[in-house]
Amino acid sequence: MPFWVLEAGAPSYLPYAVAVSQRVVAVIFSYPLKAGHPTNPANKILWVVRQPGTTTLLQIDGHPIEAPTPLVHQTQPAASFRNTYPSIVDVSASGCWHLDLSWSGYQDAIELPYL
Repeated sequence: MPFWVLEAGAPSYLPYAVAVSQRVVAVIFSYPLKAGHPTNPANKILWVVRQPGTTTLLQIDGHPIEAPTPLVHQTQPAASFRNTYPSIVDVSASGCWHLDLSWSGYQDAIELPYL
């Protein structure tokens, strides 16, 4: 796990995924992620962004890799600790999902598998 993610307080023992430009890390609290709307456990993801002082919203837009739809649109407020965005990201179908992330004038993308 990158040092800046650990400095943000993310637990080092959790699985994680790094975005394409390596400006965002998804720390996955409930692995594996599951399609639908699981509740025990929920699809909890802590997004940690590398840019310091980030306090704006995180926009998440996604779709399955193999199709332009169905879509996921979500906006997350920043947590009380800068650079982190706690979230629950539910998707409608299993498979690998491409998620576009944008915040504070930055953009990145990540792909996450859902069972």
